[in-house]
Amino acid sequence: MSNESNLIYSVGTQVVAQKDVMAANDRIAHPAGAVGVIVRSPVDRTHAYRVKFSDGFEAPIHHDQLVRLAEFKSQTIRDADASLASAGLYERVIYRCVIGSRAYGLDDEASDTDRRGIYLPTADLHWSLYGVPEQLENDETQEVYWELQKFIVLALKANPNVLECLYSPIVENVTPLGAELLAKDRTGTGHDEGSSLE
Repeated sequence: MSNESNLIYSVGTQVVAQKDVMAANDRIAHPAGAVGVIVRSPVDRTHAYRVKFSDGFEAPIHHDQLVRLAEFKSQTIRDADASLASAGLYERVIYRCVIGSRAYGLDDEASDTDRRGIYLPTADLHWSLYGVPEQLENDETQEVYWELQKFIVLALKANPNVLECLYSPIVENVTPLGAELLAKDRTGTGHDEGSSLE
């Protein structure tokens, strides 16, 4: 394994600038957070990398002023996961049901109440640098909510966890969009005469 403390990023590595990148006339050429590609690596960490940005601008940037894009994404996702509740993603749940023993009257005093469902993230989150979490999990409350696209993919593969969720007899909450999705999933046509979107 390489020694992380002395690791030098290679040419072609995508990096994120941690500070504003300045042009020769003391103006900001690219703000902190801009993504570039290393076009020349130094021999050690005391010298600067040469980083090229999407507009062709190149600048020398020292190791402590940049981070690999892959690491930046991972850290951002970890930070996002740690604050999912405050970010309001649980408020984006469009379908919530109870599964397992409680859904079928087989529970006892030791049984947990397991909830599953679907959440629909905002477009801004979809378009963001790190995308959306495939699912939200809360171990304390035994809740799991799949992101809409992930849920559909699993449903098309007849995933048993998703199928149980689709056909649970205890639906605690469903939005009009969630009801429309269920109608399509259950009939394959989206014309479930017995369902109401109100």
